[in-house]
Amino acid sequence: MELFEFIVTVVLVTASGALAPGPLFFATISHGTKSGIRSGLIFSISHTVVEFSLIIFLALGLITIASEPIVRLLIGISGGSVLILFGAIQIKKIITNKTEEDNRLNGSNHRLFFIGLAFTGFNPYFILWWLTVGTQLILIALEFGALLGVLFMYICHVWMDYVWLISISYFAKKGLDVIGLKWYRPIMILFGVILIYFGFNFLIGALIF
Repeated sequence: MELFEFIVTVVLVTASGALAPGPLFFATISHGTKSGIRSGLIFSISHTVVEFSLIIFLALGLITIASEPIVRLLIGISGGSVLILFGAIQIKKIITNKTEEDNRLNGSNHRLFFIGLAFTGFNPYFILWWLTVGTQLILIALEFGALLGVLFMYICHVWMDYVWLISISYFAKKGLDVIGLKWYRPIMILFGVILIYFGFNFLIGALIF
């Protein structure tokens, strides 16, 4: 995979996850109505703390075994399968209008930073994504430049978290319903299709490696 192709893959695949409704997304909406972009920024920082720590942990574990064919096969198959599954679920939820807001956070007195840590670190979909799909991206990044390649990969991804969460908190403060906006659902369906596309690419790549 060429460098430009890798950047595009990272941006499209991780954007699909970053924009999808989840616990941190709804936390940002809930607290954004009160504190505006401040909540989006703090949630982004706390999310980065958990996510980057997990990525480095995975990279250090993979760096010595990344060249093993069986490792690449298992990661490719699991990552591709999960991408296809997540893409199908994402499309189904958008089409059937099942993206209801979780109101458990209303009235919460917890500090924003620790809410961000909790809703990132204890989100099973987030953990599963990085253990499967994310691990495939880490393997490719290790080929480009070892740990520096992984850092580059993360930079290609993490800016989207900041832009998205800060934007969501801003819109929430202004009283806009992001999920209700006409452009949101078509974009999420498109990203669902993109997830499925890359899922099949990962599967095929693993099987013919």
